[in-house]
Parts: sequence; structure tokens; C-alpha cells
Amino acid sequence: MATEDQPKIKLYWLEKSRAQSILWLFEELKLNYELELFHRNKDNMLAPPELKQVHALGKSPVVTVTPAGSEKPIVLAETGFIAQYMSEHFAEGTNLVPTRYKAGQEGKSGGETEAWLRWQYFLHYNEGSLVSLLMMAMVLGALKGPKVPFFIRPITAMVSNQIISMMIFPNAKAHLGFLENQLATSGGDYLCGDHLTTADIVLSFALINAKDSFKGFGNWGKPLDQLYPKLWAWIDRMEAEPGYQRSVKKIKDIDDSFGIKFP
Repeated sequence: MATEDQPKIKLYWLEKSRAQSILWLFEELKLNYELELFHRNKDNMLAPPELKQVHALGKSPVVTVTPAGSEKPIVLAETGFIAQYMSEHFAEGTNLVPTRYKAGQEGKSGGETEAWLRWQYFLHYNEGSLVSLLMMAMVLGALKGPKVPFFIRPITAMVSNQIISMMIFPNAKAHLGFLENQLATSGGDYLCGDHLTTADIVLSFALINAKDSFKGFGNWGKPLDQLYPKLWAWIDRMEAEPGYQRSVKKIKDIDDSFGIKFP
């Protein structure tokens, strides 16, 4: 694509958010893009109100794509949608999107490759199933934290522990077992086969951040890297990926006070 034909791309990046996955994706796509960084409110960890000027919900990641010759940007929100849109338009020449159809099955329902079906599924699974569970766990964990008044903390902690035991722990086991099996049957070291795809990038933020929190959900019986060896190896592989490391360095080079991970 000639330089004059390239759209203007901007990522509105929020600390400790899934915007880090989108930044990594941009690095893998070798895009020319602009970054605007935002801190969370230190009291409630919410995004700053300025983000509502970009998208009505005021959350991140948000991306704007302004086509060449246009002054009106396309505003993209939601991690899965952003990842799919950017991959479909800018991933040519990469392996980030698996081949969609089997030879001779183009355009036919059921003609899709397993790798492409996995790719599409995981873009939605991350937002629809995995992150919602982890967010619920984080909220319940806060009920046991220092921001809850000490005189009611024993009660909120008891309620939190009960819900985690009844709901979070069994669902976490189901998700980790599912992902372990997906990696065991992918035909390679990644979710869709033998190379990195957008699906791996999108899932990376949640699992890199949560890997040390899972053990607090209940009695697993064994260390998690022994119960789910392929998944834990995949998480380590994601953190070691050159593109991920570049995305982390990019933020730290701008301002080291911006947090990449949840504490």
C-alpha cells in the first residue's frame, strides 16, 4: 500500500486494559499508527472521562481509522471487533489470519478450515466468556480488600469467598481445561495451529494477567502448571513473543508510570 493511500490509524490506549493486546497486534501488522495514552482514576480504577469524547462508553481499547482523502474517522470499539477489522484489512502478507476455506470449498458453509473457525471463535470467546468470568472474580476479590470498611469486611469477605467457591472456581476449572484441550488439539503450539494468530494476541492480556490469580480461587490439588502444562507454556510463550515485548517497551519508553498489567 503506497504511503499516500494509507489511512491514519490511532489507538486510544488505557493502562491496565486490553488495549495492550491491540497495541501488540499493531506491532505485528507493522502499521504506522498514533498513540494517545490515558491513566486510570486511582480511586476507582475507571477510565478518565476524556475517553467519552472518542466513544460514548468511554472505555478502551478504542481505535480510529481515517481513510485516505477523508476527514471522518471510523471509530472501532470492543477488542474482538477491532482485532477482526484490523486483521481483515491489514494482515495481508502475515500469518495472523488462517486461510478461511479449504481448496474447492470457497464460499460454502462448512467449507471453512478448522484453523479459521478456531480463529473466529476465540475472538468472540475472549470477550464473551473468559473476560466476564475474570472481571467477576476481580470484583469479588475487591470485597475482601482494604477499600471495604474494616468493620464489615469479614461479612463481605465471607460472601465473596462463598460465591468464588460456588461459581468462579468451577467455571475457572472448566475454562482452563477447555483451553488446555484446545492447545492439545490445535496441531501446534498456538491456538489455531503452528504459528501466532490474532486469536493468540487477543487472549494474551487476560491470561497473562490472571495466571497468578487462579490459584486463589480454590484448592486445585496440584500446581496449575502441572494441571494445565500446555496452557501455562502458551502463556509463557506469549509473554516472550518479540511483538509483545515491543508493545510493552513502547509504552515504557513513553512513560514508565503507565501500568501494563493489573497488580
